[in-house]
This record gives sequence, C-alpha cells and structure tokens, in this order.
Amino acid sequence: MLDAIVALYSRTLGSPPDKVLPLRTDGSQRRYFRLTGSGPASVVGAHGPDADENRAFLAYSRSLRGAGLPVPEIYAADEGLGVWLEEDLGDTTLFDVLSAARAAVGGEFPAAVLASYERVVDVLPRFQADGARVIDFTLAYPRPAFDAQSMLWDLNYFKYHFLKLAHVPFSEQRLENDFARLVEHLLAADTGYFLYRDFQSRNIMLRGGQPWFVDYQGGRRGAAQYDIASLLYDAKADLPEAVRAHLLERYVDALVRHTGADPARFLEHYPGYVLIRIMQAMGAYGYRGFFERKPRFLESVPYAARNVARLLDQGLPVDLPELENAFRYIVEHWAQRESPVTALPGLHVRVSSFSYRDGVPADDSEHGGGFVFDCRSLSNPGRLPELAGRIGTDPAIAGFLEALPETEMFWRHVTALVDAHIANFRERNFSDFSVAFGCTGGQHRSVYFAERLAGHVRECHPDVTVNLRHLGAPRWKLEPGAPGSVATGAATPVPSRSERRSSPAPAGGPRP
Repeated sequence: MLDAIVALYSRTLGSPPDKVLPLRTDGSQRRYFRLTGSGPASVVGAHGPDADENRAFLAYSRSLRGAGLPVPEIYAADEGLGVWLEEDLGDTTLFDVLSAARAAVGGEFPAAVLASYERVVDVLPRFQADGARVIDFTLAYPRPAFDAQSMLWDLNYFKYHFLKLAHVPFSEQRLENDFARLVEHLLAADTGYFLYRDFQSRNIMLRGGQPWFVDYQGGRRGAAQYDIASLLYDAKADLPEAVRAHLLERYVDALVRHTGADPARFLEHYPGYVLIRIMQAMGAYGYRGFFERKPRFLESVPYAARNVARLLDQGLPVDLPELENAFRYIVEHWAQRESPVTALPGLHVRVSSFSYRDGVPADDSEHGGGFVFDCRSLSNPGRLPELAGRIGTDPAIAGFLEALPETEMFWRHVTALVDAHIANFRERNFSDFSVAFGCTGGQHRSVYFAERLAGHVRECHPDVTVNLRHLGAPRWKLEPGAPGSVATGAATPVPSRSERRSSPAPAGGPRP
C-alpha cells in the first residue's frame, strides 16, 4: 500500500518523495501519510480499503472543489489500488483549536474560538445546497439518500451496539414502534440537500483561520438539519447551550439567505435530527468501546448522556415512551461520570539490535509481541576494512547503507508494519511492543535500523515511550563520549542525509 502511494507520487511529480510520515487517524481504516519532496511543499497520500467509499470520496472532492467549496484538491488517484494524493491542509482541526484554547482558560468555552465556529456555520449552507446541485448521488455509499432505511440502520446501530452492550433495559417491540414514529417525523423535513453525514469538529481543518472540510465520503442526499446538529452536539466539543443557540440562529439566517428555506419548518424538525445524530454517535461509541475494546471512545458517552438530559428537559419531538425510558436510564448511569474508563499506561515500544551469532533476544514484556527484522539481506559494511571497526551510529555506515537502493525499500516495509501496529496496540491499550533488528555481528546494519526506527517513532508517535538497546555492538563503543556513541536505553538520532554528505561512503561504493 505504501509502495503504491510512493509510486503514484513519483509518477505524478516526477521524482520520489524525500520523506514519508504517517498521520494519525481517528477510528478509521483509511491510512494517511505526509509526503514531502518536489512540487508542493507537502502532499497527503491516502489509502482506503473500500473501493465504493473511495469512489464516492474522489468524485465528491472533484465536484465540490469545482463548485468553489473548501475541500482538498485531488492531485492524482489509482482507484484500482485504492490510493490517491490530495492537498495537504495541515494538522490543525477545529477540535484541536477548541481543546487548546479551552485548556488555557481552565475548561470554559473560549470566546476566541467562537469566530472559527461562526465561519463554519456561515459556509455550511453553501456546502449543503451547492453540493446537492453538483454531486452525483448515484455514487453515494452505502445509499444515495438518508432515507428510512438509512435511519433505521442508525437507530438499530444504537440499539445493538450501545443499549444492548451497555445493558440498558428496554422492550424490543416498543422500541421498534418508537423508531418507526421517529423516522416518519424526520422524513417530513426537506430532504433535498447534500448531507455531509459526519460534520463534526475533527473533520474541519483550519488553515489560515479559514475552515476546510474533509471526510465527507459518507455523504448523501438528506435534510440540512442533520449536519448542523452533528456540529453543535459533537460530544467532546461540549458546546455550552448559549453557544449552540447563537450558532444555530446564525446558521438558520445563512441558510435562509442562501436557499430561501422556511425557518419555522426547519426548526420544527431540528430536534428530531439532534436526537438521531446523538443515537448514531452513541452506537459508534459503543461499537468502538465495548465491542472493539477501545476505551477512549467511551470517554465521549458522559458528554452524550448530558446532551440527552437536556433533550429530555426540552421534551422529545414526538411521543417516544420506550426510547425516553432508555434515555433516562443512560442519563442516570452515565451523565455524572467524569471518565468511564481508568487511565491506562501508555504504549512502550522496545527497540533493539542484536547479533544472530548470539540468537534472537527473548521478549519478556507483558504481551510478548512484536517484530524481528533480519537485516542480513542488505550488503554488510563490516566486510570493508575501513568500516569494520565502526558501528551503525557512525555517519559512514549510514552513508554506505543509504547508497543501497534496497535499504529504502526495506525501511518503507518496516515502518509500514510498525506504524500500523503502534496505532492498533495504542487503541487496544497494550502496554508493550517490541521491534528487534538482527544482523551477522550486531554492529552495523542492525544498529543503524534500530537507531533510525527509534527516532522515527519518537517523531511520528510522540505519545509513545521508546526504549532502545544495542545487544550486539561492543560495549565500549556505546559509552557516552565515544565516536558515534549512544547511551544504552536512549537514542542518538542518526545524522540527516544532508549532514552525512560531508562524510561520504568509502571509495569504491557499496559492495557485498
């Protein structure tokens, strides 16, 4: 997958990237990488495992961008391999800005962020109305509209993945009756808009203070109320009621100006869409938290429960007695929780180098899992007399290895596997993960890759603790202060390629 992204980058921009860094994802199977090199300052390379979802995202992106809406430009795509290159919108989401500003003011909603939210709600009606005119809804995935079938899928998602897994008592038939009444009420709204589907603060990027939208591949035709409800009732954003009211009023004014919509009719159906959006989100929290054993998703449940409590105080939009009973149980058992899970220790990645003459080192960590990479397929710098007495932290060793074309291929495969496992293990709250590199003597190739990986993990996964050990290199060469030295248990970064250009590989170049 990563090789396909790099190949697409090379074909599109005429040369391979200089650097590839993985980007974090939230509960998604898609993988993203930042590639830097020629052309734009940086490009995001992506892989999606679902061909239908990819097709919708790429087509939507081109149509929305053509309509002048703030979505990333698609530079190139190989739909057969499920990879594409898109505009890099940076790393700052609306949720990041809100969280940082809120922390600075002691947890209150920061007034400085209100302007960002106002810009978002100002542009949302354009996105919904203009998007409906330019998008080919036959490509929508999994259905072309947020219709009765789609709504029942969401409601049953809530029932099976939250109510049942959280052991909330309810009558199956009475709840189904409530679902049918709610769906009938929702479908009476104007459903002629582009419904973004997951319009929440983590899917809104801020660049230069302006909002840019991502992750709309689940979009379809539907009611405009759903998206503004998604934004204002985004659980962990936890917007105060006064802010919600202000933003809703501003949004309705913008919608009326742009489309001529009837504000009274819009507001009549708005509470019902708040309700179904909260239930869909709680189904996702239950599926990720209870079923997939990712406790951090359950951290959003108390926020959602408090939102439900406010809805109950205001009165549900139609008569839903069984659903109301289930909601009151959720409020009673969840709304007062500060955090539903106990904080767990972070992930420790143990990186080591070793000599195959001494055997593969035992992994005595809690989980006993990880990778052992055999570096002996690469040419051995120790066979050159001028390099034999050095170790893998030496710039000359790095220069020798990086002159080999197979080194970069080996490295890409290593980082793809390691990054994927770190993301998976972190989500599952594993505490340990080991990666070992072996070569003949444990001095050159294995040390180089162990050092390089330790630096990569520290840079790309700053919340992970890295422990580095060299088991095969002579101890005196690892003492602090020695040439090319590194203290056991801590990494000295391998010099950058530009720094190593002053220390070229020995004359004659690489050879076995």
